[in-house]
Amino acid sequence: MTEKQLRLIEKLGVFYEKGGMQPAAARILALLLVSDNIELTFEEIYETLHLSKSATSNALNFLLNTDKLEYITQPGERRRYFRFKMRSLKEGVQKSLEGIAAYNILLKEVLAQRPESTEEFNASLEENSQFLEFIREELPKLFQKWEASRG
Repeated sequence: MTEKQLRLIEKLGVFYEKGGMQPAAARILALLLVSDNIELTFEEIYETLHLSKSATSNALNFLLNTDKLEYITQPGERRRYFRFKMRSLKEGVQKSLEGIAAYNILLKEVLAQRPESTEEFNASLEENSQFLEFIREELPKLFQKWEASRG
């Protein structure tokens, strides 16, 4: 691992942390993106990142459970080789749209039970709900436009 790669792993790790990911998981995800080898063993991961075995194991389990990583095995070996789980853009957009729609349903429920006395707050909630609805309607159109531009 070069010094430049290690710095990039740290930058990506900080980026993932700002998105709410735990530090060890963030660094593992970054390592699997930056590493020359796209599949790394448990040992390679904790040795490269100088993590404890426990922290590495917990972070890998989190990343597997959140569908950010996958692993493969080699015939005749007990080792697991972890790799970044590449998703298609379409799957990622669809998952985002589902999350936006679900959150907006909850916002509307909140708004329906809010007292009229919190008029300014209610108006802000309504505006956020309208924005989410706009995004939910427009993102698929942008995706279709992008696909059409690819030929």
